[in-house]
Amino acid sequence: MTTTTTYTPAPGAAPLGRMLRAQTALETRLLLRNGEQLLLTIVIPSVLLLLFSAVDIVSTTGPGKRVDFLAPGLLALAVMSTAFTGQAIATGFERRYGVLKRLGASPLPRWALMTAKTGSVLVTEVLQVVLLTAIAFALGWHPHGNPLAVALLIVAGTAAFSGLGLLMAGTLKAEATLAAANLVFILLLLAGGVIVPLSKFPGAVRPVLEALPISALSDGLRTVLQQGATMPWGDLGILAAWAVVGLAAAARFFRWE
Repeated sequence: MTTTTTYTPAPGAAPLGRMLRAQTALETRLLLRNGEQLLLTIVIPSVLLLLFSAVDIVSTTGPGKRVDFLAPGLLALAVMSTAFTGQAIATGFERRYGVLKRLGASPLPRWALMTAKTGSVLVTEVLQVVLLTAIAFALGWHPHGNPLAVALLIVAGTAAFSGLGLLMAGTLKAEATLAAANLVFILLLLAGGVIVPLSKFPGAVRPVLEALPISALSDGLRTVLQQGATMPWGDLGILAAWAVVGLAAAARFFRWE
């Protein structure tokens, strides 16, 4: 008796959940393999935390040590560096080299690609939070507040910065994305309440700075971790608004090539 075996795969796309998990795992591996991005996302916030906590360069307001003020702000900076700067640059060059064009020809929907990239960012942020928290504890940090509030702020901040980063990468050329993302990173580092308190800025520009996503994230984390508040709803609302606008604009205007 002869048995006939067929090796022809079943036609059609894989289930959406499986595609999303596979793409998220791939994006995470690519992100962790990129040495330049790891320098930006992990090393720079850690060095800034050590430097500004040990040296009296910038005076801070409120009770407690400098690390109590700096740690929440640098956690916000780590989120921005991964979700916005690093992702914008990496996606911009993927678009230039035709990677996204090939993905666009696959059954993977555009929104699923954005979701996978955001998921890979969240995985990297877990590593960042663990490292920065360990350094801050070694420097004498004493955080307060609800961990759930911190997690919600970080997720909302990730969504906001991820949408803006993908919008930039999907509309500008790779070289322009590289320059613009690094410029925005530096400007928001200096003017987003990360290291320099917003109270140090002139009153005329302070409302504008307070509406920035990095300011809302750093202020929200500081309100919880330094002051022990339950949930800074105003800061969370600002981050949610940026997330909705950024992700919607990215989904609408993102170009595969």
